[in-house]
Amino acid sequence: MMKETLNAKIRLGLLAALSLSAAALTLNAQQAAQVPVASSSAAAASTRTTTASEDARPAQTVSQYRIGPRDVLAIRVAAPDIVAQFSSDAMEVDECGMIPLLSVQNEEQGQVKAAGFTTSELQEHLRKFYTKYKRNPQVVVKVREYNSQPVAINGAVMRPGQFQLRRQVRLLELVQFYAGGPTERAGGRIQIARMPALGMCESEAAAASAAQGDDAYAPTFLVLNLNATLKGDEQANPYLLPGDVITLPAAKEAYVVGNVLRPGPVLLTEDHLTVSRAIAMVGGLMPDSKKEKIRIIRQESGSAKSQEIFVDLKAIDKHQAEDIALLPNDIIEVPVAGGKRLLRSLVGTIVPTVGQLPVQVIR
Repeated sequence: MMKETLNAKIRLGLLAALSLSAAALTLNAQQAAQVPVASSSAAAASTRTTTASEDARPAQTVSQYRIGPRDVLAIRVAAPDIVAQFSSDAMEVDECGMIPLLSVQNEEQGQVKAAGFTTSELQEHLRKFYTKYKRNPQVVVKVREYNSQPVAINGAVMRPGQFQLRRQVRLLELVQFYAGGPTERAGGRIQIARMPALGMCESEAAAASAAQGDDAYAPTFLVLNLNATLKGDEQANPYLLPGDVITLPAAKEAYVVGNVLRPGPVLLTEDHLTVSRAIAMVGGLMPDSKKEKIRIIRQESGSAKSQEIFVDLKAIDKHQAEDIALLPNDIIEVPVAGGKRLLRSLVGTIVPTVGQLPVQVIR
């Protein structure tokens, strides 16, 4: 009963992390499927090559993978006088990192710790155990299913997805190499939702729950600067932990309408995007624009009311007036001189539905 309750709480915590980290975001709808693992060369061929992504990929092998809870192992034990019953094709590591101890000479069945070992280390550990009972035992351990180190990335990246880690991976490597890098709609932040209870066994979870209550299952959030991460800054490029949900929030938008070359939305990817820069981003003013009477329509926070702010672009050009910084959802209207007002329509965007993400493996 405790195990079911623990699993339910962890699942609820993960759902909360996904919901909170993906608020106001949309993902490409994709069919959930187990994707075959590509070699490093094949993966590189399908991904745009950048110096940052190459630098982010450490040279590590699958043999360094540390076994964890919920991994499924294949164990082969062979010796002159050991029969096949002591082998297993599918042995799951439990939430405390243990596997059943294969009994010898009718001994009571116990458990042995598997989590934290590489396959070669666990092989040697089991070989030493069987040496006490049998002559020259040979033990082979392989990981059949990698389930203990899941991470997910969503939001404004080229290829959102779920991944099972087989080695240590830094944030930059996941973003650039495996997720294809940020899209043009990416804002200036990366958020990591981290699940402290993921992988806790019953005793650990019970102790944490007694000490912290429901907070033991609550995700914690790290907010990092995207540019710093892409530059490989140590402080903004942490190693990922099992259960991490990485989100690149899309930038907020303001809208430029009226007598400009390309009316439409502008992304607030900068901390201080001003009126004059926003107008430049949409191609600049058309002839006969009324530069001294540009209007900003701003929605008041928490209210249905809006306010109007008038901007004199001529005065801004002469450094005689402040170039006002825009807020999300501001509408900048550029009128036509002579009293006429021109509001060009904005083309609506189709919001894709949120879909399940395919699972891939990072070798």
